[in-house]
Amino acid sequence: MFYTYVFNFLGLWIFLYVLWRKLKDDYLPSQVFTLGIFMSVGIALFAFLAHEFLPVYWFWLSFSGAALGLLLGIIRFKLRFFESLEATTAALVPWLSFVFLADSIKNLSWFSFAMFIFLTLLTVVYIFVSRSYRNFSWYRSGRVGVAALIVLGVFFLVRAVVAQVFPFVLSFAGKGESILSAVVSFIIFLVVFNLSRQI
Repeated sequence: MFYTYVFNFLGLWIFLYVLWRKLKDDYLPSQVFTLGIFMSVGIALFAFLAHEFLPVYWFWLSFSGAALGLLLGIIRFKLRFFESLEATTAALVPWLSFVFLADSIKNLSWFSFAMFIFLTLLTVVYIFVSRSYRNFSWYRSGRVGVAALIVLGVFFLVRAVVAQVFPFVLSFAGKGESILSAVVSFIIFLVVFNLSRQI
């Protein structure tokens, strides 16, 4: 329990800091931190509901809470969608990596530690793509958001593949996890394809 609180606190602090760094040039600090609060409360509330009623769906409910908080922030402050998605993805991935790191220490879980390493690598991928996407010949539109979409697409694609081999891992929603994650990944890459064709 101690590790969970400590790493979640660190993850939340990094989440708010990265969110502010990514959006501070375009929005007021009060708007950015309110967005962060919306998402944090959404994650905490839905994670609590999952813990009490549907433990196997903790990831998807927490993800839904974050998405709902993001949507509320976009509507409340009229934020640009892809710019907000870019910032929140960059901010959430480190937080999620700390969640898995805490579980790996608490439960001596090799899978959680592997997820921590994977998410750390995804952070590196995000940094590379966010700095280089305007130079990609296949991405003609040059629109912001592709780094977040690629990271999310890869994340759910890997979840789909791993769920086929380890369907009963704690963060997986049973046998349907592979299909659900694959569908989400397909939709995300379809959005990337459509963005790449816009001029």
